[in-house]
Amino acid sequence: MKILKKILLALVVILVLFQLVPRPPKNISESASANYISTVHNVPAEVQQILKTSCTDCHSNNTVYPWYSKIQPLAIWLGNHVNEGKHELNFSEFAQYPLAKQYHKLDEINEQVKEGEMPLSSYTVVHTDAKLSPQQKLVLANWTVAAMDAMKAKYPANSLIMKKSN
Repeated sequence: MKILKKILLALVVILVLFQLVPRPPKNISESASANYISTVHNVPAEVQQILKTSCTDCHSNNTVYPWYSKIQPLAIWLGNHVNEGKHELNFSEFAQYPLAKQYHKLDEINEQVKEGEMPLSSYTVVHTDAKLSPQQKLVLANWTVAAMDAMKAKYPANSLIMKKSN
């Protein structure tokens, strides 16, 4: 029993000391982005709501932080998660992407949502409202296909193909 108490005390001390580690900077932009996806693609209100509820915390320049984001090591984990998500896809900077990257990202959104890869289960465990219903998945799929079709109609086909890097 004495060993268990010592282990618990050590864990408490470690957690308290961990709180002294600086938290990563917050992902909060003061202004609306002039490069948001809706500036270059039609984003109906229903799609915008789905993106807001299920995607933009990790895939935009504005994250709504939960209470536990103030606790280390969760703050570091969340910061890394958001940075990784923004690196993969950032709706706030989407208009700056080259056409081929926009087209590719729309295709990836469609594929990952259909396959249930997004939103991540680690996110939906806590944010249960972010879980996509079959209807919401269909709405997103139809939107991405429509956006890709609009791009195909507007731009030359070769401008929508990602160049292979060496």
